[in-house]
Amino acid sequence: MHTSTPRSTPMISAFVMSTVSALLLAASPMPSTNQSSEKPELSALKGAIKIDGSSTVYPITEAVAEEFNKVASKVRVTVGISGTGGGFKRFAAGEIDISDSSRPIKKAEMETAAKSKVEFVELPVAYDGLTIVVNPKNTWCSSLTLDEVTKIYSASGGIKTWKDINPAWPDKAIKVYSPGTDSGTFDYFKEVTVGKDGSIRSDISVSEDDNVLVRGVTGDENAIGFFGCAYYFENKDKVKSVSINAGKGAISPTTETIENGTYAPFSRPLFIYVNKASAEKPEMAAFVAFYLENAAELASEVGFVRLPEAISAKVASNWTKRRLGTQFTNTAGDAIHGPLAQVYE
Repeated sequence: MHTSTPRSTPMISAFVMSTVSALLLAASPMPSTNQSSEKPELSALKGAIKIDGSSTVYPITEAVAEEFNKVASKVRVTVGISGTGGGFKRFAAGEIDISDSSRPIKKAEMETAAKSKVEFVELPVAYDGLTIVVNPKNTWCSSLTLDEVTKIYSASGGIKTWKDINPAWPDKAIKVYSPGTDSGTFDYFKEVTVGKDGSIRSDISVSEDDNVLVRGVTGDENAIGFFGCAYYFENKDKVKSVSINAGKGAISPTTETIENGTYAPFSRPLFIYVNKASAEKPEMAAFVAFYLENAAELASEVGFVRLPEAISAKVASNWTKRRLGTQFTNTAGDAIHGPLAQVYE
């Protein structure tokens, strides 16, 4: 499980407090004239919030939950890591309040949610850069083309050894690691490499826990794997990133290249999906408001890239309006790709 270093409690903004106050007052009887006119405090909130889903988004959500607990200690927030796909299964069934996701919701998942009458608000919270890593003792591979990455992971790529990629490289079998197939990271990687109709090789070692992947690559000189940039930034002393050349030169994953999109095609937004019915509860509305208000700071602290202020403002507005549905799938059910600033309104 991911652990984070102690943090100071972020300041609670007027936006958060006004949201909480309005909801609590709406849910409570009007006070008599001799009662205090002070605004309700977060410490007065009670209840439970259930969150599950992406192991990539987990460090951000867990950090938010820890900070929220400092100011709303009577609200119990639990955060699971069953993978993006696993989280959406529970979300669509109405079992959880929030689904962490490292990719947009799929058409089939929306249809399942609709059958259960689960409506949702889609909220980007940070940027990630899916990072290809090798063992530090690997001195021969510092960059790969997108085509080479595809061949390594594709079922039809025919890559068994490092020499199969480059004749000058060692004739040693490649040990391939990957997030589990329920992972949004896996889905995203598969789509931008072999395509949604392609097949990933079957002899890979998989795990929904990115820390397991880090240990796997760390323990094998001939290993290669991938996961979110936060796990790479946190483990730079254990694994080495591989620059990716998608046709415009080799680009390494950094805060700058991820945010500006030059680390293509592996830059991507991260999301939380909020059950609209759950959001009617004061503790839930307060938690999400707190999440959005502090996402930039906490995402940066745990190794991700904060959203630009203009996009964060759109997210906050859509939350306030409770804008329903996804902006990343068209009416035909096809995924919409492009820079977040262009797709998300």
